[in-house]
Amino acid sequence: MNPSHRTAVAEGIRHPFEAPPERGGAIEVAPGILWLRLPLPMALDHVNVYALEEGDGWTLIDTGFDTQTTRAIWTDLMAGPLGGRPIRRVVVTHHHPDHIGLAGWFQAEHGAELWTTRTAWLFARMLVLDEQERPSAESIAFWRAAGMDPDLLAQRAEERPFNFCDVVAPMPLGFHRLREGDTVRMGGRRWAVRMGNGHAPEHATFWSLDDDLVIGGDQLLPGISPNLGVYATEPEADPIAEWLESCDRFAGFATAGQFVLPGHKLPFVGLPLRLRQMADNHHGALERLVAHLDRPRSAAECFAPLFKRPIGPGVYGLALVEAVAHLNHLHRAGRVRRRSTAEGVWLFEAA
Repeated sequence: MNPSHRTAVAEGIRHPFEAPPERGGAIEVAPGILWLRLPLPMALDHVNVYALEEGDGWTLIDTGFDTQTTRAIWTDLMAGPLGGRPIRRVVVTHHHPDHIGLAGWFQAEHGAELWTTRTAWLFARMLVLDEQERPSAESIAFWRAAGMDPDLLAQRAEERPFNFCDVVAPMPLGFHRLREGDTVRMGGRRWAVRMGNGHAPEHATFWSLDDDLVIGGDQLLPGISPNLGVYATEPEADPIAEWLESCDRFAGFATAGQFVLPGHKLPFVGLPLRLRQMADNHHGALERLVAHLDRPRSAAECFAPLFKRPIGPGVYGLALVEAVAHLNHLHRAGRVRRRSTAEGVWLFEAA
């Protein structure tokens, strides 16, 4: 990469690489670091992964879904851009399936070590073992409480829900734990491990101590905001507070010249500004939401002020859990009050 791509700028987000790698291809974004991209069957149609050269092998950052297509792409990548050298280690930033999906396959079939946080490993292994043919009673009650349309609720109650095991390979026992404050060696560099929260609990990010690289996963994305959702597993959670705390804490380490390798979209320069943008995005959404709550409303009635665009069926579930997250945050802060209807729907109103 040309050093001029990383000159510090006062403001602005810049993308030194204007296009992603082609399917089955790779782009060297820094000495010894390859950027790879894998497809996803959803609105956000890709995930970025990175291969860090380790002499006789490679360390991978994240893996993509476990599908026949993704396994075939990985087979081509290992034979092609990775030069036939083995995958020695898989480092997973967080437990979401597009990031951990093939970790178990690399362990079982390729002999790789898995390095991740304890929370990510426990969540992923629990979820991959929890296969359900129909939504749980707790999930149905949660959707009802959020104000999901009764017809849609009835439809979903009879459908097979998303199961982790549909797109995540079985995970064998054994992993190497990453902790806040650790220093790890990858790709000929020392990296400080710093944890974020909000999008996923104990999300690992990696900050090079030897140059200006940052591996951000979904904690540090350009152009889009990661989903901050509340689920039936922890219905009173406040991921907005966790996200804002992480943005504030990371601001103390961010510099204008750092080159960020994110989990989606294009690598970018301009992290201090991006952290402010991500925090401001949610502060603005919270203020619009309070103004919207001039009368009692359910979470499902709060999409307009939060997202400022139509919400279609493909992203309805993500919108619903993010609306609950913002309402929970306002409720904890005492800015809204809530009550439950006879049908079990939570209604929120500005305090």
